[in-house]
Amino acid sequence: MYNKGSRKATEFIDDKEILATLAYAQENKSNKQLINEILNKAKECKGLSYKEAAVLLECDLEEENKQIEELAMEIKEKFYGNRIVMFAPLYLSNYCVNGCVYCPYHYKNKTIARKKLTQEEIRKEVIALQDMGHKRLALETGEDPIESPIEYVLDSIKTIYSIQHKNGAIRRVNVNIAATTVENYKKLKDAGIGTYILFQETYHKENYEMLHPTGPKHDYAYHTEAMDRAMDAGIDDVGIGVLFGLNMYRYDFVGLLMHAEHLEAVHGVGPHTISVPRIRAADDIDPEDFEDAISDDIFAKITAVIRIAVPYTGMIISTRETQKSRERVLKLGISQISGGSSTSVGGYAEKEEENSSQFDVSDTRTLDEVVHWLLSLGYIPSFCTACYREGRTGDRFMSLVKSGQIANICQPNALMTLKEYLEDYASDATRILGEAVIRKEIPNIKSEKVKAIAEEYLKKLHDGKRDFRF
Repeated sequence: MYNKGSRKATEFIDDKEILATLAYAQENKSNKQLINEILNKAKECKGLSYKEAAVLLECDLEEENKQIEELAMEIKEKFYGNRIVMFAPLYLSNYCVNGCVYCPYHYKNKTIARKKLTQEEIRKEVIALQDMGHKRLALETGEDPIESPIEYVLDSIKTIYSIQHKNGAIRRVNVNIAATTVENYKKLKDAGIGTYILFQETYHKENYEMLHPTGPKHDYAYHTEAMDRAMDAGIDDVGIGVLFGLNMYRYDFVGLLMHAEHLEAVHGVGPHTISVPRIRAADDIDPEDFEDAISDDIFAKITAVIRIAVPYTGMIISTRETQKSRERVLKLGISQISGGSSTSVGGYAEKEEENSSQFDVSDTRTLDEVVHWLLSLGYIPSFCTACYREGRTGDRFMSLVKSGQIANICQPNALMTLKEYLEDYASDATRILGEAVIRKEIPNIKSEKVKAIAEEYLKKLHDGKRDFRF
């Protein structure tokens, strides 16, 4: 029944095929010859099928597991180098009509403080985020057709893009809202969003329906087919993910890669990003109530194998994870992280008096502390958003990644946006460290022409001249 080219959710996410894949992986977890054949194929950096990836995830051979980790690091370095893109979530409203049992926004929760930002409050939040140094936001809101209709989201995007504060500007707004119609996705596209993000939570249909007992999100097919509608509407960069811990991780791992294959088959381009959140404590939610929580070791291996299986796709990790956990998976495949995050509605501009957060943040450091940490680890924190203004999205972006040309764009832009951050927002210690990193990295730009442009612009930044093209 499996048909990755089908538009029907239960056909491109085929339960029987997933179970057969898991059985195959279990049978071959110690098959040295097969595992090495898969690893040799993976070294070509063209990706793996979900079936091949499942075998690597299940592999129990010590030497081969070491090779999996090393290969993930090599692929991460080849396609993304040492650049790490920075972002922050912005929560607009936590009103919600769904009954999701793992989320404190569920409509039965009477202890969480319900809140919806006005446009003026959004303005204050954005200015607070700009004062940190953020240029890229991920918009979040509960699903409520009265409190958070599409018009409210569109007005909020317009407000965010309109705010120029000192040297700050939000240059890209990614949107993580509930599954909606093609017509509404077209409106989001016209509003100038970056990536449309929607987590599947779990691909297991029966468990999905139990985890979402009431509300529009209960409709498995409508939710799972949302990315097809978004891409039909012209949004060519979409971000997928599951919430690990809700269901058996092996099942959702295969479902995630099936979904990626489906998008590639139908739309010619796979997901722009894959997120790997794990369930965390929140108001009214205890992670201990969920039996499928995964260890740090399994989490790291999932990250590594996803990186090998879909080498061209960005990978995101949030402040759900601790500093230690984030540091471990950065080298294995993560290319985007949040910093200085608040998961509360109105959590940036004013001190939170009532709990309105979606989950408890594990990494509570400021953005400057996160930037300093990344620099000390040898990474380049990047605030670049140029690809969206230059039309390098969808298959155009992927073709640049696959050809290796993207490094000629991303590396100098990362350095120049880092320089912007250092000039405008960094602490003295971070500025000193960052300047040293920039001096070290400039000679690594391969194109002499690009290097000259970067050096010229870095000088302009130092002299206070800017054009905000990055």
